[in-house]
Amino acid sequence: MNEKNVRSIPELFGSMVFSQAQMRQRLPERVYDAWQQCLIQGTSLDRSIADEIAAAMKDWAIEKGATHYTHWFQPMTGFTAEKHDSFIAPNVPGTILMELSGKELSQGEADASSFPSGGLRATFEARGYTAWDPTSYAFIKDQTLYIPTIFCSYGGETLDKKTPLLRSMKQLDTQAIRILRLFGNTTVQHVTAQVGPEQEYFLIDKAMYRRREDLMLCGRTLFGAKPPKGQELDDQYFGVIRERVGAFMKDLNKELWKMGITATTQHNEVAPAQHECAPIYCTCNVAVDQNQLMMETMKRVATQHGLVCLLHEKPFAGVNGSGKHNNWSITSDLGENLLDPGKTPNDNLQFLLVLSCIIKAVDRHADLLRMSTACVGNDHRLGANEAPPAIVSIF
Repeated sequence: MNEKNVRSIPELFGSMVFSQAQMRQRLPERVYDAWQQCLIQGTSLDRSIADEIAAAMKDWAIEKGATHYTHWFQPMTGFTAEKHDSFIAPNVPGTILMELSGKELSQGEADASSFPSGGLRATFEARGYTAWDPTSYAFIKDQTLYIPTIFCSYGGETLDKKTPLLRSMKQLDTQAIRILRLFGNTTVQHVTAQVGPEQEYFLIDKAMYRRREDLMLCGRTLFGAKPPKGQELDDQYFGVIRERVGAFMKDLNKELWKMGITATTQHNEVAPAQHECAPIYCTCNVAVDQNQLMMETMKRVATQHGLVCLLHEKPFAGVNGSGKHNNWSITSDLGENLLDPGKTPNDNLQFLLVLSCIIKAVDRHADLLRMSTACVGNDHRLGANEAPPAIVSIF
């Protein structure tokens, strides 16, 4: 990356995101203030305010070359989902308008019959609804405006993974504020969970990938000989990044930065052909959205370089699997980390109480933590090589 490109990184970063800066610039002050109050107080947006935000968002998206919009949600499939609609609206005969209304921004309707429901509803109750999550910014990808949303059934049952996360964040906020009030803190208004998910992955040559049906069908090998060289010498870990991999990482960073993802750390991991990309931490639900985007972008960029990106937690036997380490913290809206022990932790009663609450919660709800984090691939990885055993512990 030459000097000109380095200077342009601040301009590139977030260029495809309808960010807070874009909203401040494009919205009337009263509309921007109403949106801010919606975020702070958790209240609903007036339809007229939603209409003005939608119009500004549409104008910005069209300027960026977008022709469609989609409500982007996370059903119980392990993947994201999207249904694209164009901005086209009929006008006088033979002409069209380009529109996005507040109603279309705020709510969408999708056929939910083929998505997993966890047994929450009957299949014939097919209708599902998406609702805008204003705490996660809209972005543009492939000439489409992506609007992050939640997903629920006709009867209001949760059909996605974002709604439970937002509800848990609300509960943490409520209880953390209650604790801070006990210590006389009356200025903090909100406490949020912060996450910086590290993403490990394998890169293999596309031609070699296509020779293995197990990799193509399962995302991991089902059989094979032990590699002649595994990770015994640890020469891969933090080693020199190969030119082909470095070119992939360069293009990956550009794509992630466009979408406002603060990808900063990149290095070789322990196993041969294994690498890692890590962002700076941010608000929990935004971090989850961005991690979904990161994994999708990794696969797409790898293909452009004649590579295949494997995101399975344990694609090869005998070497490390790929973890997604979640660096988690609790931070107030004044910037205070509630898990910061300070210089005198033994006398820091607020820190000791918060820590004790977390220890108690892990002990009491270990089963729920295990259920919410484990999957088939993760279970396959746990207890092997670098990965911890399949238990929940705190230390």
